Amino acid sequence: MPVMSKNEVDDYLASLDEPKRTTLEALRQTILDIVPDAEQGISYGVPAFRIQGKVIAGFAAFKNHLSYLPHSGSVFPELASELAQYKTSSGALQFPIDRPLPTSLVKKLITARRRQAFGP
Repeated sequence: MPVMSKNEVDDYLASLDEPKRTTLEALRQTILDIVPDAEQGISYGVPAFRIQGKVIAGFAAFKNHLSYLPHSGSVFPELASELAQYKTSSGALQFPIDRPLPTSLVKKLITARRRQAFGP
């Protein structure tokens, strides 16, 4: 498995226009505040955060929205009521390019993914 690199995430963010860059930089910091031991890098072409070799969170920028990626199709159903105001697919939660996700929601998303990946 190739070593993930924080610099790859830096490069990804640097390539984005504002306000996408600032919004995703805020999300990156939120993720790192919640899981400071996460390894940062690129997975499937977008920023990802791994713990013990398993991707537990990621994000991506698109033309008209940003996405939070839990890297598991079973995270969102577990948090359906908290996610009612967002558009979701099985693997992505869309949010506005100028409004970071609330820290409390990111914490719930990561907690659910970690529980699935590593058990209670």
